Amino acid sequence: MTEQLALDLPIEVDFSPESYIASPANQDARAALNRWRDWPDRRMALIGPAGAGKSHLSHIWAWQMDAQICTGETLEATLDTLPSGAALVVEGLDGSFPEAALFHAINRASEADISALLLTARTPPAQWGAELPDLVSRLRATPQVALAEPDDEMLTGLMQKHLQDRRAPVKEGVIEYLLPRMERSVSAAREVVERMDKRALVKQTPITRAIAREILETWSQTELEDDVPSS
Repeated sequence: MTEQLALDLPIEVDFSPESYIASPANQDARAALNRWRDWPDRRMALIGPAGAGKSHLSHIWAWQMDAQICTGETLEATLDTLPSGAALVVEGLDGSFPEAALFHAINRASEADISALLLTARTPPAQWGAELPDLVSRLRATPQVALAEPDDEMLTGLMQKHLQDRRAPVKEGVIEYLLPRMERSVSAAREVVERMDKRALVKQTPITRAIAREILETWSQTELEDDVPSS
């Protein structure tokens, strides 16, 4: 029987508070966001690697604060309609963003016209590539809290969440099999789930330990091939 191709179907990400994975790896970040009234000049940067849960945590905070959420690319338009005294989340600021708009948002937070300003990125504010001198100085002075690389508890929860977001059926014991054998990072957890899901869709079966073993073996082989210098 000819194997079918796995289609890239839309993934419905669950950002609800109930699905958030609380662990020691994000304990400091959760505590810092809960203490938003103590933020210097009413701003905080939440940083961490891709897939670590920045968006999930910031969405929960936004829900608690009745805050608006935007990206760097939509910041300028958001500020035009943001009510005085509202809270604001700006996501993905190590990408492109209008420097004048971010400078304006920081100033509004300092003056309490924005009640609390949460900025998220993979890297610290000083590394966001700003060029406006006044904005550079404010970014360097912005307090930050980091999401750490995951422990076993968080890796398990991350993979369970990614599987749930993909609505991927999985047999018991698969995650336990993966934990001691896979790279210990949030990006690897997301990648291994994606590869297993696509392989299971092709095979038209739930995700099994055999599929997990196959993914790990082909992944290792791909990395070995990538390391071979070209002639």
